[in-house]
Amino acid sequence: MTAYDIREAGTAVVVQPTGRLNMVAAPGLRDQLRDLVDGGSRRVVVDLSAIEFIDSSGLGALISGLKAARQAGGDLRIAAPNTQVKSVLKLTRLDRVLTAHESADTAFDGD
Repeated sequence: MTAYDIREAGTAVVVQPTGRLNMVAAPGLRDQLRDLVDGGSRRVVVDLSAIEFIDSSGLGALISGLKAARQAGGDLRIAAPNTQVKSVLKLTRLDRVLTAHESADTAFDGD
């Protein structure tokens, strides 16, 4: 399993994967997000600033994390996606479900 940079930002926990979020890396991220939610983290931000590429497997991991967080009474948000990630989100219409925020530190501001 890939190690991720994990830190706290206010009341949220931030997970920062790096590189390519594809079928190789997606299962590890899915497991990490589930472990965080199972461990009591209800507000999760996935910082995508270090992701250079995402495919359907990566999107699946994000949606899986979102479902887990919402079932636990929380939420998952994404932050700092690059142009490729934004394009994939828009093409799949997942940008309506996974709202992108400028930074991980501000993803839960106003809530």
